[in-house]
Amino acid sequence: MTPRRLIIAITGATGFVYGARALELLRPLEIETHLVVSKSAELTRRYETGISREDLFALADEVHPVGDIGASLASGSFRTLGMLVAPCSIKTMSEIATGTTTNLISRAADVVLKERRRLVLMLRETPLHLGHLRTMTALTEMGAIMFPPVPAFYARPATLEEMVDHSVARALDLFDIDIDGMPRWGENLHPPGKG
Repeated sequence: MTPRRLIIAITGATGFVYGARALELLRPLEIETHLVVSKSAELTRRYETGISREDLFALADEVHPVGDIGASLASGSFRTLGMLVAPCSIKTMSEIATGTTTNLISRAADVVLKERRRLVLMLRETPLHLGHLRTMTALTEMGAIMFPPVPAFYARPATLEEMVDHSVARALDLFDIDIDGMPRWGENLHPPGKG
């Protein structure tokens, strides 16, 4: 039986924590994680976090070099649930949209789209110009899901970590991966005066 596999790509946009936290949340689950980190994301990791490269890599079941376009992820015969790009830079989004597969991240995303699997892009950019919006539209038409990590204040997060966890858990929902304890409206979250 094929294991449940998910590709996690981390690119150079701000928000390195989203990809790292996705790996942490997936670790206790029966999901085989395949990690690819761009060169720019390595810089962002050092700027934004205290996470070492070794500690990050230890969170994944398998780590693939970004330049290895011959990796398993580059083939449609390697079955996965899909791919989460967290965070997703404008550069990566644009490469995916045009089929410009210059590295394993854009190649794996291209494979996910051609195989009609789920591709979720946690795009980190603001404000957006018309070119960005057109690229997002093109990707949506191709089957990708644009998922900017917008905080859900209705959950009344008390910490930055709670905000990150909610965004990542909602993105994982799109792969039918349930994260225990995630606040859900109408389930464990209710309007004031109810529940």
